[in-house]
This record gives sequence, structure tokens and C-alpha cells, in this order.
Amino acid sequence: KIPTMKMLLSLIALLSAALIASAAPPTCYSRVLSLSKEITESFKELQTSKDVDSCVETLPRLYLDIHNYCVLAKLRDFVAYPRCDTVLEVNELKEKARSLYTILISYCRRDLVFLTDDCNALEIPIERSINES
Repeated sequence: KIPTMKMLLSLIALLSAALIASAAPPTCYSRVLSLSKEITESFKELQTSKDVDSCVETLPRLYLDIHNYCVLAKLRDFVAYPRCDTVLEVNELKEKARSLYTILISYCRRDLVFLTDDCNALEIPIERSINES
């Protein structure tokens, strides 16, 4: 029974090592893509929440597309927006936006290709622009 247990543990260890070795580390692109989706989702939740301060309605729209060069200006405007500083959720969202901006201009600068510079496209919800296409 003990040799079978050792063999089973060895097999599990071998398979675990194989999985770790084959798993690709996150790329700059995948990190930026997931963070932009997370920010967009958080913004949508914030906009639809009934418990949040009324100043949230005045926030600049935050629909992100990392393939659009205007995303940099959109993130800068959102982070610099002077109102809602007392709302914790807004401050957390601004911190995520600041992180995404830093990643885009510093770490991923050479890895990303912007496919458009259509700033108006970032003013409409992503679902609507996908459904209209």
C-alpha cells in the first residue's frame, strides 16, 4: 500500500510540475486587457448602484478599449476628475485607472498597437458598440 501511495504522490508532483512549466506567464497585453475589463465593469456597477453619492452621475464616462489611442486621455481625465473624492468606490476606481495608465505608458509601451484613435468610440458603452457592428 505504501509504494502505491508514494507512486501516486510522485505522479501528482510530476503533473503539477508539468502544469506549472507549461503555463505561460501573463503578458503585458493580457494584463492590460484584463485590468481594462475590470475597470469598465466596476464603473458600470458604480453607475447602477443605488447606494452611491449623487456625484457619481457626473463622472466622466469610462468605457475602455485598449486598442484605441484615446484611452490614454480618457484615463488621465478620469483620474484627474476633481469631484467625488469622498466616495471610496470612486477613489478605488481612480487608483485602478492610474495603474492601467502607468502600465500602458511605461511597461507596455512597446508591446501595444493602437488600432484606432476614435475618441467618440469611448463615449458609448461597449455592449452597444459591439451590437451595432
